[in-house]
Parts: sequence; structure tokens; C-alpha cells
Amino acid sequence: MAIAKLLYPKRFDEFIYLPINNKYFLVQGKDYALAHGFNILLFAIQLFSISFFIYLILIEVGYNAKESPWLLYTQICAVYFVFIGFKLFIEKIIGNIFNMERLIDQYLYQKLTYRNYIGFFVLVFNIIIVYSLGSNATVLLIILGFILAFNGFGLVLSYKNFRNILIPHFLYFILYLCALEIAPYVILYKVVT
Repeated sequence: MAIAKLLYPKRFDEFIYLPINNKYFLVQGKDYALAHGFNILLFAIQLFSISFFIYLILIEVGYNAKESPWLLYTQICAVYFVFIGFKLFIEKIIGNIFNMERLIDQYLYQKLTYRNYIGFFVLVFNIIIVYSLGSNATVLLIILGFILAFNGFGLVLSYKNFRNILIPHFLYFILYLCALEIAPYVILYKVVT
């Protein structure tokens, strides 16, 4: 976070106020560059913090990682990276097939930005859990609820921004939600369990 603040101070300041105003997307989202250095740094934070949170949940539910906790954490990071990368890749392919690259890039940029914001706060929660509160099921469930609520909030805001396109094509939007937003999580749940 310190590197992101140091290298991109204006962008970082606008990013911090993301839930309060839409200035970040208006100023920084003109080119929808997913591969911008700031986005890569924040995605790395998201990757490591969400993976560590998943690691804490696994330890709390009784998964025994005493022999190789670093291996478990590395595996979680790898699975999370592949999962997010695969979803992004599929959505980019669909945008390319239907000649909607610009629209899909804009949507993916907003979605990734909101998830990076979640990753920033999960990092803070991870630090609080590890160094002061300790890991317990109640705290982890509250934080998980926060993550799901803010992810839903980000998706609703993104869909609100695209409502002029979504309303005439509501059936396709429902198919998109089922196929690319809900189904991957159901499949991942089935694979894990």
C-alpha cells in the first residue's frame, strides 16, 4: 500500500474515497487500463490479503496446516489467482466475440477496482485479527459478511452505471449473472468440498 501511495498519490487518494464518490472512475477510469501499475499493485494486495483471509478461515474450521502452512497459503494464492484470471479471461473473450470490448473493459475495470478496495480493507482486518483480536469464528463471519455486502454493493453500482444497456437486454443480463458471476463460485464450492 505504501508503494502504491508513493508512486501514485493522486490516484490513491481518489481510490480511498471510492464508496463516497465516483470521481475515481470519472478521472482515472477513462482508459480502463487493467494493466496499469496502480491496478497491479492493488491486485497483488487483494491476492495476498484475500488468500490470507481464506487461510484464516480454513484454520478456524479445523484444517490442519501445522506441517506446511506456507504451502497451504501458496496453494490458496495460486487457486485465487487462477480463478480470478480465468474469470477475467472468459469475460474478455465474450466481449471480443460480441464486439463489446470497450464496454466489457469498462465493466471489468469497475469490478476489479471494487474488489481491490475490498482487498485493501481485508488487509486491515487481517492485521487486526492476527495482532490484536485473534482468530475466532464470529469475527471471521462478520468480516466475510462485510466482504460479501461490499462486493454486492460494488456490483449493484456497476450495474446501475450500465442500466441503459442492461434494461433492453435484461434476459442476457440474467444469463450473464448465472453463467459468469454465480456459476464459477458454485463450481469452485463443489470442487473444494
